[in-house]
Amino acid sequence: MSSEISDNSNLQAAGSTEPAAVACFEAAPVAGEEPETIARAVGASYRRDGQCRIIVDSCADFAPEVARALGVEIVHFPFVMEDGEHVDDLWRSMSPHEFYERMRAGEHVSTSAVTPGNYLEVFERMAKDGIPAVYLAFTRGLSSSVDAARQAADLVREAHPGYEIYVVDNLCPSAAAELLTIEAVRQVGNGLTASELVGWAEEARYYIQGYFTLDSFDALARGGRIPPAAATVGGKLDIKPELSYDLSGALTLRGMCRGRKKALRAIIADFKENYIGASGVVTHMPIGIVDTDAEKDARWLADQIRKEPGCRDIPIIHSSVSPVIGAHVGPGMVACVFWGKDRREALSFTDRIARKVRSK
Repeated sequence: MSSEISDNSNLQAAGSTEPAAVACFEAAPVAGEEPETIARAVGASYRRDGQCRIIVDSCADFAPEVARALGVEIVHFPFVMEDGEHVDDLWRSMSPHEFYERMRAGEHVSTSAVTPGNYLEVFERMAKDGIPAVYLAFTRGLSSSVDAARQAADLVREAHPGYEIYVVDNLCPSAAAELLTIEAVRQVGNGLTASELVGWAEEARYYIQGYFTLDSFDALARGGRIPPAAATVGGKLDIKPELSYDLSGALTLRGMCRGRKKALRAIIADFKENYIGASGVVTHMPIGIVDTDAEKDARWLADQIRKEPGCRDIPIIHSSVSPVIGAHVGPGMVACVFWGKDRREALSFTDRIARKVRSK
């Protein structure tokens, strides 16, 4: 499943009693439209505005149709397979099934840190156009690429004094970043300047939740994220993890489940607890279902979400995890991402103390 957009469309505007940081997540601009059509509409408004350009990267795991409709600049990350280096081109040159089948057959996929050079061409082009730009970068919790982007931005500012270019750590990997980008495009279309978008994104990123499960621990073990012995034991006991990401964007373990179905149900349970709609505020923002060649379970997850109160008509964007992230999670991953409660509210009191100390 490279991408698919499903929508039992009935999008209606609704008021919100949430704080200002949440209230900006308004209804989609056109009632009764699919996400691709909505993205095209907000993208057209964004391109006409001309006061800010948005740059993202291929690790946002866009559904290709949505990426095209939004009209944002995309930095394509590289990865290496047995036949050499590839560029993540949003599945134009290789299907998700082919990529993950090669992994299932034992082929190793590697990734490396992105250099400033990967960003310079895009950043320079933005500077020559003279339109301020904001890069919503793949989180430092999973990659050092954001550091390279900041170096490239410094070089561009030196070469073009007075030019505005900003780099923001999105703190929410994979399709969670896609949801952030969709709304960022709409906010620019509504008039936010580049500097204002930075402030918006730095607050909004904490309201995107994401939960996922893996088919096995093998890819994590190969990447050195868990000991190989733990992967072996997990496989023998049919242990499936439920994971999320913390406030720094790094992976965090939510729990361990015996069997795939229990892990999928754990995702649904976290969705029900953290989705804004569950508290009576209907957001009408798209929900993302993303997978690594696990179409059957992805469809099951979407069907279960449709059964939740207020979710029957919410647009659901289906997409496939990019090769760069897929290399580290392996085939069989399924995830759900959505606008929800402020993730900072879930901090333990000791974490709150640590954040307060760091802010001084």
